[in-house]
Amino acid sequence: MANKLLSIIDTFTESCGRYIAWLTIVMMAVMFTSVVLRYLFQIGFVVLDESVIYMHSIVFMLGAAFTLKRGGHVRVDIFYNQLSTIGKARVDLLGTLFLLLPVCIFIGIVSWEYVSASWRILETSPEVGGIPALFLLKSLILLMSALLIIQGIAELIRNTLILSGATLDDSDIPQSTAKI
Repeated sequence: MANKLLSIIDTFTESCGRYIAWLTIVMMAVMFTSVVLRYLFQIGFVVLDESVIYMHSIVFMLGAAFTLKRGGHVRVDIFYNQLSTIGKARVDLLGTLFLLLPVCIFIGIVSWEYVSASWRILETSPEVGGIPALFLLKSLILLMSALLIIQGIAELIRNTLILSGATLDDSDIPQSTAKI
């Protein structure tokens, strides 16, 4: 049962991350268009500039769970690399339980009213000609928290399985790619 839930969550996170990653190409094309229009033709569109901000926010905030799944978040790595798989699972389990999940829940709770207020008035861009959906941008805060909590549950399951001696595929164990 735990393996099935882990697989479902990981597949969901992986799919979301792969789709969101394509947005970086669109973002780059829009930014290039905006720069060309502004510096070659002296034409500026606020909606283009704001759309780059929206796309960057989507990639960053909704891609956080994908990065967590892939072990790509930055760690202050003094002892972690020298630990065994069991030792890493203990550190990751405790970090998820006492840092990741509480912080994500806190962010969700404290941003709820902020996002709700924006939705109540259907907040728009303060700029003339801007995107009339600032409330959607602010909603990314709650979506990020939710996606990180979901992936955090997968990390709890994964690390509990490792600690219990269950065998996992190498693909089920994220390899950290970012370290300090």
